[in-house]
Amino acid sequence: MELYYTFSVLIVLSAVFAYLNLRFLKLPATIGIMVIAMVASVFLVAAGKYNPGLFEHAVGFLGRVNLEEILMGAMLNFLLFAGAIHIHMDDLKEQKRFVIVFSTVSVLLSTFAVGAMLYYALQWLGMDIPLIQCLVFGALISPTDPIAVLGILKAAGVPKSLETKIAGESLFNDGVAVVVFVTLLEMARQSTTHISLSAVSVLLAKEALGGLAVGLLLGFAGSRAMKVIDDYKVAVLITLAIVMGGYLLSQAMHISGPLTMVAAGLVVGNYGKARAMSEVTQDYLEKFWELIDEIMNACLFLLIGFELLLIPDLGRYWQIGLLAIAIVLLARYLSIKGPAVLIPFREKLDRKSIVILVWGGLRGGVSVALALSIDEALNKNLFLAITYFVVVFSLIVQGLTVGRLTRAEPAIP
Repeated sequence: MELYYTFSVLIVLSAVFAYLNLRFLKLPATIGIMVIAMVASVFLVAAGKYNPGLFEHAVGFLGRVNLEEILMGAMLNFLLFAGAIHIHMDDLKEQKRFVIVFSTVSVLLSTFAVGAMLYYALQWLGMDIPLIQCLVFGALISPTDPIAVLGILKAAGVPKSLETKIAGESLFNDGVAVVVFVTLLEMARQSTTHISLSAVSVLLAKEALGGLAVGLLLGFAGSRAMKVIDDYKVAVLITLAIVMGGYLLSQAMHISGPLTMVAAGLVVGNYGKARAMSEVTQDYLEKFWELIDEIMNACLFLLIGFELLLIPDLGRYWQIGLLAIAIVLLARYLSIKGPAVLIPFREKLDRKSIVILVWGGLRGGVSVALALSIDEALNKNLFLAITYFVVVFSLIVQGLTVGRLTRAEPAIP
């Protein structure tokens, strides 16, 4: 009953906020829902001064909603699969070099750039935080969020090649980022800076390659099954089984669940649609996963907006929060510009393309969920607050302006 109660509240609030946004704000759905949730959070904080019971009830409800578990263990799998089935493999192949480099090398470059710059910024503000903890923040904030990116790029009017670069990067970089984050977090817990490159490489290979291999197998097996029956109702059930069963399998095998979902979604969305489905089945399947995508996005951004209630003394961190926004953007620029200059890509990136890639690299729920998993003893409140500043700026400011940026006059290369 507790699960049903929680889910009911989320759906009701998501529906109300989505209506209010569409009726009055007319912002992109996910951003509008989050903005209204943040306004509601501020109202609850103010009302709590006069009616503490109301505030405590809201905080108690959010405390029972484990965003880290809900996002990393459930929502992310559905959303990644839903996003991957709409990506054309031919487009992805054209941008494969960019996607591979941006989802690996760029994540690592950004992690260490953010960590180093944040360390010195905190020292300048008189906050003595160990470098290893700053690197943990660099790891959680560096990957672009697939949920935010895929949801907002749909309406941004980004050129197709750039959209594929950003979307492809965001789908694949979670596997790398999570391994780096977990490794650095364990080092911070042990108060050590010793790191075994070979151990990290083996772990990354197991997580990434294992996830991709299992995802491919699930995608092909599901597609073959759908080809034999060609019934849209059973096809939907098969894709649900791929997502939910694939997550359980990846957990049991200790491989990357996100990469499993991406690989399975790409296979079903390309091989499955082309060879295993009638047009009727394709239509129903696409509409079903589009609906799942919209519902889960609404619930997720609702939770992100209400997370404001769970960050104690957020106002204390406004200075480092603003500095962190600039640091993350600068690190994003360096992690894109460096590989673009040094690696001999077939297609060169001009100045405007780099700017769009930097500004379109949105952060979202994945970063918040990882920040929530940091131990209290490792300055969790500080890094959670900083993460919230960066995520809110990214989603609202960058998310609402990336479309205008793409429509601006081309810059001189």
